[in-house]
Amino acid sequence: MILVTGATGHFGKSTIDFLIQKGIPANNISALVRDTTKAEVLKTKGINIKIGEYDDYASLVEAFKGIDKLLLISGTDVVNRGKQQIKAVNAAKEAGVKHIIYTSFDRKNETETSPIAFLAKSHIDTENLIKSSGMTFTILKNNLYLDALPMFFGEQVLETGIFLPAGNTKGAYALRNDMAEAAAIILSSHGHDNKEYSLSNTENISLQEIAQELSEITGKQINYVSPTKEVYVEVLTKAQVPTEYIGMFAGFADAIKQGEFTADETDLENLLGRKPTSAKEFLRAVYSSN
Repeated sequence: MILVTGATGHFGKSTIDFLIQKGIPANNISALVRDTTKAEVLKTKGINIKIGEYDDYASLVEAFKGIDKLLLISGTDVVNRGKQQIKAVNAAKEAGVKHIIYTSFDRKNETETSPIAFLAKSHIDTENLIKSSGMTFTILKNNLYLDALPMFFGEQVLETGIFLPAGNTKGAYALRNDMAEAAAIILSSHGHDNKEYSLSNTENISLQEIAQELSEITGKQINYVSPTKEVYVEVLTKAQVPTEYIGMFAGFADAIKQGEFTADETDLENLLGRKPTSAKEFLRAVYSSN
């Protein structure tokens, strides 16, 4: 029996779809949800719906009973995620879960000097707890999603270009759907006990190269400007972008600049049995119709 947390989110829904495609019977798959109204599509597929709240430990223990493999998808509540995931791991152990798979992140700098330390701590704490829990584990070290790039670029990117203080450092950004498929492969096969997998793309690409690719796709000149962090913050503040978004965007841009998302090797291609979706393929899919 497999259980997927965050099952109504993008990663969770995709993983469940891939599990079904790979021949796992729907009645062998459970989905942890907070709101059953968002789980109607899952219900129609025959997925077992389990109600659970990260802040309600007893509900997690109940939901995890009888589960062999648990995919713990990292939560989106960055402020409370660390405490929530500690509860989830402890509940899994108490419920007798045999194997826990966790979606973590790929990184080089684990110290507080990391520009994305605000995201890193909860991941690292969760990993350490899982490894010391006695449960069989698989850690997925996900690179930055290709899917996140348009958010950093902004809705007017084809008019205004890319404006981000990320320098010319390259990153091996990968498609969320490819990572979800890799998770489904791990959940539905053997040989992944106590392993850590780097889920990055096979190619690294710079934002300058992305701007050039956008220019080719659209037939108009898309420029990339990498301002100082101070100028970037000032421009976005004047544009009335919420402070928390400015901080997040600036942090990720700094992480790109420092090479946090550069990858020399990846397990994603081996897991998928094919090349991951390239940045260029992703950009064409998103921007060619605009």
